[in-house]
Amino acid sequence: MRKYKEVYDCMFFKKRVVFYFLILGVVFSCSKKQSNYSDNQVFRYNEHSNITSLDPAFAKDQRNIWAVNQLFNGLVQLDDSLHIKPDIAKSWTISEDGKTYRFTLRNDVQFHKHNVFGKSKTRNVKAKDFEYSFNRLLDKNVASPGGWVLQNVASFKAENDATFVLNLKQPFPPFLGLLAMKYCSVVPKEAIDYFGNEFRANPIGTGPFHFKLWVENTKLALRKNTSYFEKDDKGIQLPYLEAVAITFLPDKQSEFLQFIQGNLDFMKSLDASYKDDILNTDGTLKEKYVSSIHKQTGSYLNTEYLGLYLDSEENYPTQSKLIRQAINYGFDRKKMIQFLRNGIGIPAINGFIPKGLPSFNHQKGYTYQPEKARELINEYKKETGENSPEITITTNGNYLDLCEFIQRELQSIGLQTKVDVIPPSTLRQGKSNGQLPIFRASWIADYPDAENYVSLFYSKNFAPNGPNYTHFRNDVYDDLYEASIKEVNVEKRHELYQKMDSIIIEEAPVVSLYYDEVIRFSQKNVHGLGINPIDLLHLKRVRKK
Repeated sequence: MRKYKEVYDCMFFKKRVVFYFLILGVVFSCSKKQSNYSDNQVFRYNEHSNITSLDPAFAKDQRNIWAVNQLFNGLVQLDDSLHIKPDIAKSWTISEDGKTYRFTLRNDVQFHKHNVFGKSKTRNVKAKDFEYSFNRLLDKNVASPGGWVLQNVASFKAENDATFVLNLKQPFPPFLGLLAMKYCSVVPKEAIDYFGNEFRANPIGTGPFHFKLWVENTKLALRKNTSYFEKDDKGIQLPYLEAVAITFLPDKQSEFLQFIQGNLDFMKSLDASYKDDILNTDGTLKEKYVSSIHKQTGSYLNTEYLGLYLDSEENYPTQSKLIRQAINYGFDRKKMIQFLRNGIGIPAINGFIPKGLPSFNHQKGYTYQPEKARELINEYKKETGENSPEITITTNGNYLDLCEFIQRELQSIGLQTKVDVIPPSTLRQGKSNGQLPIFRASWIADYPDAENYVSLFYSKNFAPNGPNYTHFRNDVYDDLYEASIKEVNVEKRHELYQKMDSIIIEEAPVVSLYYDEVIRFSQKNVHGLGINPIDLLHLKRVRKK
């Protein structure tokens, strides 16, 4: 009897699913008929990782940040060259001691229309809205992962409707870049009071698009904000598009096929499942796609690396600088990029700070020198009496090919190497808790300053309470770091960053693999998409022709 019940329940469930998607199809069909939008007015892309929240207080990773960026604004914003530009703040001043920031707000920025303001009404953004939004970011009951952005802020307040003032505990020159993060977007108190925790699925912001529909794990629809305050150089109101449609296909190969068939306007990144179909080994498009697809590449503030945990067992090989340097010399980064990444990425032979930041200055790092690597290994053997040192690299499945390449290269120079593959969540936990002697990792900048990268090796940032996963400790380095975060002069601060990077090269607590590159594929009729080193998706200036 139970067997028949299960069959019946299964049939009933399938009917409900079919009915649900029929209804959903009717909704989208009716919406399209009412709006009379052409295909050229809707921008379509896929987010295979799904989206967990549309609340800017939880814009922790790219999948959420991209959607939130279309819906919300902050005091300042970054252009594609990472220059800080006005957003809701039309101007600002910074005191001589670098501690007080005074922002003057525009008077024409409105929240999206919604019943929380009265029946389909809106209101202008005022300084008190930023005061509320920043207090919410710090509220322990909200538990935003972005509260750290304001950790150096002593106080903030709305002096009047148009003036918002922030006071820092100590000077921190990269602070304006922090304020450009989506965590610092303005939200209306009325909406938070009305929706509570469900604000995550009912966002009300000021951005170029407003929220229309979200069927989680299926589709997200945004519509043009007809009251948006920004205009282009010709005085034409932004955005140009009428709508944005985001799907959530989890399989990257399916996403690729949808893009090739023209059902998606844009595809981000490069995946092993299709990289050889779309790109040649030198990074150029395959001939069959040249006439239909546009490819963009540019620097990305992301360093891919192997971290070497320095608080592991005393006799573990990587406790010796000789072995750490041997690993860095022992594999060909250029060959790795060409054959495993189809030319997408820059070999990390200039230190840990990636290309794309002003403080990057082509420092002399590690190149492929197998003979030198063998000499270092032999020297280690003489010092320790260990005839066959062995290491284990821990990674997840997405980077197995890279780690196996390094494994083969290191074994050819006399360093026995194993590769251990574990789930991404287990890798993150092991990395944070110091359970992995060698782990694959990446560091993506949150804001456009090298402080992002040098903070990984500051001794007071030891994981799990900070980002120093290697537990690297160096007194000279710490002194330089503490001087850098107080240095107002940009050139002097960059010099301090470079000195710190030189120490990291010499001591080798990491094996820098490559500086990643942003790669974007779009249909030929998409214009104005742009590209930037933090891989932020801006759609307000995109047109389809």
